[in-house]
Amino acid sequence: MKVKVKKEGKLKTYNIVDSWEEVTLEKWQQLVVGKKKSKTKEAKETIKALSTLPLKLVEEMSLSDVAAIFERLSKLQIEGKLKKVFEIDEVEYGFLPDLDEITLGEWADIEHYIKDGIDKNMHKIMAVLFRPITNKEGKLYSVAAYKDGRERAEKFRNKMSAAQVQQALVFFWTLGKELSTTLPLYLTEQMKKIQDKVSSEKNGVGSV
Repeated sequence: MKVKVKKEGKLKTYNIVDSWEEVTLEKWQQLVVGKKKSKTKEAKETIKALSTLPLKLVEEMSLSDVAAIFERLSKLQIEGKLKKVFEIDEVEYGFLPDLDEITLGEWADIEHYIKDGIDKNMHKIMAVLFRPITNKEGKLYSVAAYKDGRERAEKFRNKMSAAQVQQALVFFWTLGKELSTTLPLYLTEQMKKIQDKVSSEKNGVGSV
């Protein structure tokens, strides 16, 4: 969307984002992290991050103009279904093909990132959920095994869109509600298997 500003007799046109597809994960993090900022500072940083308006010009805007811009920004919508496959720097990344098969280690890392601060760790969470595609046939694909995703996380921070992040979170949290009830049962079953194995070994039962 366009905004026209008249200053010193000259009319200039600036751009404001039309959708969250235009906003990177890094910019999104800048906007949501550190909510203890003053309302004035928060307003300035939001407009600066989501438009081409110079900071000096933003500071000189009237409150009514600021309110008008925020009203337009508030109408931005996160639309569409999750895009399970996207490309960055000629590398295709895919969302975990089957979230029911998420490993305990993957789940534990996501849980840690959430507790440590979901906003500042969002790129790390995305690096767990999205991985390089290793094989693809039509709509079906396989992703690389879960390893250290620090390099991938930084790439996501700079080039992944806020819309993609939001869609992934909605998709993940929906399943997360189910996992939160099934995970304790899964852990109980795994503990029982371990106990059974230990008991078998104590009783001299083994395999060849």
